[in-house]
Amino acid sequence: MTGAAWYVARASGIVAYLLLSASVVLGVLMAARTRLTWPRFAVEEVHRFLAILTGVFIVLHGGALLLDSVVPFSLAQELVPFTAGYRPFAVGLGVVAAELTAAVGISNALRSRLPHGVWRRVHYLTLAVWGLATVHGLLAGTDRFDPWFAALAGMSISSAGLAFAARFSPRRLPA
Repeated sequence: MTGAAWYVARASGIVAYLLLSASVVLGVLMAARTRLTWPRFAVEEVHRFLAILTGVFIVLHGGALLLDSVVPFSLAQELVPFTAGYRPFAVGLGVVAAELTAAVGISNALRSRLPHGVWRRVHYLTLAVWGLATVHGLLAGTDRFDPWFAALAGMSISSAGLAFAARFSPRRLPA
């Protein structure tokens, strides 16, 4: 099971990051009031679906790491940031990102009960989650030196950068 768990952990971490990046890009473009080809309600549903899938793959990533015996992680190490024996700083950033993701998810589930301003401020934590996840992958990932991983990370970072440029541009830009 060790080999399979490690491959599942690696793959699910990368997929979670790509899904998170796509969700962040869509969210930033919606916040920018960018003219989108699809109707806004459809883009919002895709954004929501990407966010839910991100959470599923984060749980899969953490669960697979618990099953791996090559680089063992305890549940406490996955819940308490910066306590892992393996690259504690980088793994700690991932733990913080996962916990902030959970906070955003809970706020989304309670959105109708929260004042809009509170929900919006909590939702902005997603930007911190994305930044932490980016650094986590670049520092902790076993594939971080592979060209294909650098290309995926570069495309994600570039896409988010362009979305932020559209968000803070004085002109309304097409998506």
